[in-house]
Amino acid sequence: MIQAKNLTFSYTGSPPFILNHLELEVPAGSYISIVGENGCGKSTLMRLILCFLKPTAGTVCCDANRIGYVPQKVNFGNDDFPITVFEMMDSYRKLLKISNRQETVDCLEKVGMLAKKKAGMSTLSGGQSQKVRIARALMGNPQLLILDEPSTGVDVQSQREIYGLLKKLNTENHITIVSVEHNLNAAVENSTGIFHMTEGRGHMCTPENYAEEMLVTAERGI
Repeated sequence: MIQAKNLTFSYTGSPPFILNHLELEVPAGSYISIVGENGCGKSTLMRLILCFLKPTAGTVCCDANRIGYVPQKVNFGNDDFPITVFEMMDSYRKLLKISNRQETVDCLEKVGMLAKKKAGMSTLSGGQSQKVRIARALMGNPQLLILDEPSTGVDVQSQREIYGLLKKLNTENHITIVSVEHNLNAAVENSTGIFHMTEGRGHMCTPENYAEEMLVTAERGI
């Protein structure tokens, strides 16, 4: 579904490069977590896949008909701008020019937030807010879901619920998932593959192999 070849990028078009001859392949139906130290290029890679940025060299291709995107968590509402869950979702439906209003209900139901449809966005917990953001990204039945650190600012119980939801969307709804992750345990437990980035490049490994790498690193005190 996603293929990057010789992907190179810098904001100036000249060295030093944030991404440097990176190679990546994400098969349809997979759940890939992108991990690595801060500044290694994870978010830049995601923006290139989304076509928010253009490569300096090389190519990145994605054949998904529709992509759902969940950016890093921000506050949805406040007391000065009250908006309900349903209003926020339905306004996005209209923006996508989806005529069927049932789509709003269906997407909220998928993430277990239909009972909160009349609640103000500013009254939701961090976990509830993130579920609504995922519901919004599911509008239009995307083939690919891209998330940027989905567990940031979310309590432990809500993290379990969110990752359980993502895994269900992947295995039961056959949505390909690419998630930029700082939650390494969640990456190991839920992904079908882990793309570890360092110095603008990366390599794909299985969750089992990556867990072993983490253990060895911890034992060496690195």
